Amino acid sequence: MTVSDLNTSEYHNYYETYISKVPKHLNLNAGYKLGAEQLIAFFNEIPKDKLEYRYAPGKWTIKEVLQHIIDTERVFAYRCFRFARHDDTPLAGFEQDDYILPSQANSKSIEALLEEYHVVRQNTMVLLNSFSRTDLEHVGSANASSMSARAAAFIILGHEIHHMTVIEALYLGS
Repeated sequence: MTVSDLNTSEYHNYYETYISKVPKHLNLNAGYKLGAEQLIAFFNEIPKDKLEYRYAPGKWTIKEVLQHIIDTERVFAYRCFRFARHDDTPLAGFEQDDYILPSQANSKSIEALLEEYHVVRQNTMVLLNSFSRTDLEHVGSANASSMSARAAAFIILGHEIHHMTVIEALYLGS
C-alpha cells in the first residue's frame, strides 16, 4: 500500500501538507522502517547545544519538536487502530500545544527521547502489520472530518518529514 492508493476523500485537506511529503510509491511498511532510521540518524546528528534552542520566542525547542513527533504518532496510531477496527465513534481532535509543557521534553536526554520514539515506532509497525487492506481502508471520523486508517498511518510519516524539514531550515540554518 502506498500514498498513491489514497483518495483525497480519506482525509481532510489540512493533512495534504503531510501526505504530500511521503514519496508516492513508498510502501507503507517500508516507509515506517526507513522513516525511523532517518529520524534517529537526523536527531543524533544535531549538536547537543542546539537541542534546547528556540528559533523565536514561544516556539518549541528541538527536544520539544521530537516529543511532539512522538505524541502525534501515538495520537494518529490510535486513530488508525480505532478506524481499522471499524469503530465509527467520532474521535475528538487534540491541541498539540497543550501537550508540550506537561511532557517536560527539555528535562529528558536526547537518548531517552529517541528510545521513546523507537518504542512507539515499533509499536506502530506491529499494529499496522496486524491489519488487512480492508481494515486500513475503513473510514472513521476524527476532529469532525473523515479519515481512513491508512490516511492516519501515512500522516504520521509525512508529519515527521515535515518537522525534520522545519528543523533543518529554522533551527539549524541548513
